[in-house]
Amino acid sequence: MHRFTTKFNRYEYRRFPFRMLYLVCPVILVLFWVMIHSVDQSTLDRQQDSLQNAIDRDIIHCYAVEGFYPPSLSYMEEHYGLTYDKDLFFVDYQPVGSNMRPEVTIILK
Repeated sequence: MHRFTTKFNRYEYRRFPFRMLYLVCPVILVLFWVMIHSVDQSTLDRQQDSLQNAIDRDIIHCYAVEGFYPPSLSYMEEHYGLTYDKDLFFVDYQPVGSNMRPEVTIILK
């Protein structure tokens, strides 16, 4: 009797279906890669939402405390402790005036 055989009845022996392994392994690897990619994209979306919320919070806080909107993004970084990954996100900060809310656009690089 061979090492990789299974007995289905007392007269018939079949080899273990290794071909099935060749089909199942790539499918499992592809599914694993898709799941990892999905989690990675979800994390980036959460980071972008968190950055948007932090910038909005700092803009409102600056206006409430100082009476004017922040003149630049670097002003919020210096005075309100705003930090973000500059290699990952591009923040377009367009001040309209000292008493009008600035336009903020966050783009994933």
